[in-house]
Amino acid sequence: MRDAQFLAEQFEANRAHLQAVAYRMLGSRAEAEDAVQEAWLRLCRGTPDSLENLTGWLTTVVGRVCLDQLRTRKRRREEPIGAEAEALPADADPERDIAMADAIGTAMLAVLDMLSPQERVAFILHDMFNLSFEDISGIIDRSSEAARQLASRARRRVRGQAGHSEAHRLRNREIVDAFLTASRGGDLSGLLAILDPDIVLRADAAAIAASAARADQGAPAFRTPTLHGREPIAKLFLGRAQGAQPAWVDGGPGLVVPIGGQPIAVFRFKTKNGVIAEIDVTCNVQTIEAMKLEY
Repeated sequence: MRDAQFLAEQFEANRAHLQAVAYRMLGSRAEAEDAVQEAWLRLCRGTPDSLENLTGWLTTVVGRVCLDQLRTRKRRREEPIGAEAEALPADADPERDIAMADAIGTAMLAVLDMLSPQERVAFILHDMFNLSFEDISGIIDRSSEAARQLASRARRRVRGQAGHSEAHRLRNREIVDAFLTASRGGDLSGLLAILDPDIVLRADAAAIAASAARADQGAPAFRTPTLHGREPIAKLFLGRAQGAQPAWVDGGPGLVVPIGGQPIAVFRFKTKNGVIAEIDVTCNVQTIEAMKLEY
């Protein structure tokens, strides 16, 4: 068994790279953090003493965890993850990875959502993180040639939709603006109209704590990490968001609540078929500092 302190230091050195990989696959920082945490838990359970490429091993684990989540998201039968590969060549550069991840823009997430889980994993790992198809084949349990074909098919679909991405981005901004107007105005019908029936809201631990501390200031009451359904979420925001400001969050539409010019809460939105399907709320200082916010 390797020295625990050494493994912890190596994991922290790889965290930015792993976070970038998971975020591009899942499109949610909260889910990406969960995937990276799962990689840490598996690392704590032990790795082969002969393992030479820890970055590759961790990338493999995160890739398979994300693939499993994407399959679950598509409501497909969950497949066993299996044993992680003992080695996966990877030329990790955290700064390059984050810049590359940001470059695609949140507006492209809607395009990526149209891909199958295996297409999405093959495309992102090869085109954005420069992994070979041989390496990717071990993650998706397909041959190298099949991985190449999946990435090629995904690339054609992404390019075909790229021309629509800016219009999609602006339309999403309009949807979030309508949400903000309805929330501030106490317009329940307006909120219900702009939310998907199966909408899910996710709030991190810091957001839950902050909502309780600022309840008397009109903060939404986040009592659990997740909340499902259009009606309870609409009621949660009814008459709220008075201090929120529209912003681009990592290239996509969002809301920011500032105090003294500093953001203390960030809301990220994902849309589907012209309505809001997901809302991610964070008050975690480190998470917010890592976000690209444009007002």
